[in-house]
This record gives sequence, C-alpha cells and structure tokens, in this order.
Amino acid sequence: MNFWKDKKNKFIKPDLFSTDAENLAKKVAEDGTRTCNKRSQIRKFYDEVLNFSARVGKDPIEFEKMLPYLKMLNAKAAYAKGRGLISDSFKNFLSSSLQQVNDKDDFEVFTGFFEAFMGYYRLYRPSE
Repeated sequence: MNFWKDKKNKFIKPDLFSTDAENLAKKVAEDGTRTCNKRSQIRKFYDEVLNFSARVGKDPIEFEKMLPYLKMLNAKAAYAKGRGLISDSFKNFLSSSLQQVNDKDDFEVFTGFFEAFMGYYRLYRPSE
C-alpha cells in the first residue's frame, strides 16, 4: 500500500485514512485468534510509534538520528510473529509501511495511517 498520491506535492492518497485503513484493520482482525493480534499487542507497536514521534518532535535532524530505531520495529515484529503474537498481515503492514518512511513527512503520514487503523481495529476486534 502506498501512502502518497503525489509525494513531490505532498498529496496523501485520498482513501488512505478511511477505506485503506479500514480494509487493513478488518484483515488483521480476521487473521487474529484468541492469542494472535490481540488489541493490547497491536497497541504496543502503536505506542512505540507515538513515543518515537514525541522523542523527535519537529526536528528533522533528530528524526534522521532516530530513524534506525523506528525501523527496528521490523525486528520487534519478527520477534512477535515468531512467538505467535501477531499475524503475517500485521507484520507485513509494519514492514511495508516502514519501507516508505524516509523523512518526517513520510513518518507523519504513517503515524496518521496507524492511528486510523487503530480506530477501525477497535471496531473489528472489540474485545480481547
């Protein structure tokens, strides 16, 4: 899934935060089991993204310094997948999203998409 309609002009894909986020949330919820893709597990990844955002603020230099730590979410997702805590669909979402994050603008779109995903995920996975 691509975040941008036109990155050069900073046009985000119009359906990214609505249809795309909802479809992904539904897929991840359907792939879940009693122990896989629990909301609390998914929320841990979202919280890490929010913590990263708080640490770097609006400073592009700080963002560059911290970017490798954000991309380390791929390793954390692999570990969680190996333990059966997340599905391939969620791991693939993180991986494909993090591949697109190369600057602060990309990160802000990713954060917004993850936020929308979490809202829809609550709808499709209402209880633990």
